[in-house]
Amino acid sequence: MTTLLILTLAAQVLDAEFERVGKLPSGVIGATAIHVETGRRASFNGGEHFPMASSFKVPIAIELLSRVDAGQEKLDRMITVRQDDFHPGSGTLTPLFNPPGVDQPGVALSLRHLLELMLRISDNSATDILLREVGGPEPVNARLKQLEISGIAISGPTKTMIENWRADADAFNRDRRDSATPDGMALLLHRLALGKTLAPGSTNLLLDVMRRCDTGESRLKGLLPKDTVVMHKTGSIGGTTNDVGIIRLPGDAGHVAIAVFIKASGSPVAQRERAIAEIARAAHDYFLFVKAH
Repeated sequence: MTTLLILTLAAQVLDAEFERVGKLPSGVIGATAIHVETGRRASFNGGEHFPMASSFKVPIAIELLSRVDAGQEKLDRMITVRQDDFHPGSGTLTPLFNPPGVDQPGVALSLRHLLELMLRISDNSATDILLREVGGPEPVNARLKQLEISGIAISGPTKTMIENWRADADAFNRDRRDSATPDGMALLLHRLALGKTLAPGSTNLLLDVMRRCDTGESRLKGLLPKDTVVMHKTGSIGGTTNDVGIIRLPGDAGHVAIAVFIKASGSPVAQRERAIAEIARAAHDYFLFVKAH
């Protein structure tokens, strides 16, 4: 049996595992995993659109850092944050104003600080401030097009995203605004890991912040061996539960870029997170033990 045939059969096993988990009663599941160093991949519902929720903060971060690389922006630039910048999902910024509700001149935070808040604790106000500072959704979408990434569309701030979900949760699941395909998001992460989206310093900065993400311990990381390095960003809203990132495999086995999305779920969040964890573990083990020669 040739090496190519063995790899093909093994890949079919991984695809089948993705499909098995995808058919569990956890909602509509989509997943794509790409071995960074070889380009081998597995996918289930990879071309279907899913609400990104807070995983859309990764493309925003890439646009911000692209501007830094081009000399158009500096991470130490200070931004005045005011009370009217706050909305739901702003757990860290809100206490900076004490007492609440009292008109104050605001506080100044650097773009670097806001980037940390956006990615590490998923602060929505920090996100919308950064989206505003890069010029809104249009430059982010233009950057994705420049990078030849399809299947990802950003239409507005998190505040509007939350309002759309509250207005009609069913329509939200079908909406192409602020949505991504697993294929598109995994490809973006794949190119990030290869250093093809940002300069080396910005790549390292972004991956370091994502490595220190404080959310989603039971998602991509949930069933992986202890101390596995995962650079990721979660997303959650209503029946949507997501986690996207880059898994570092042991030794010289490389990395896995992976995007797992769940939408339209009525299952408990713990059940959705278990599905994400099972997909991540399957991808981890496959790319670790089945190697191209």
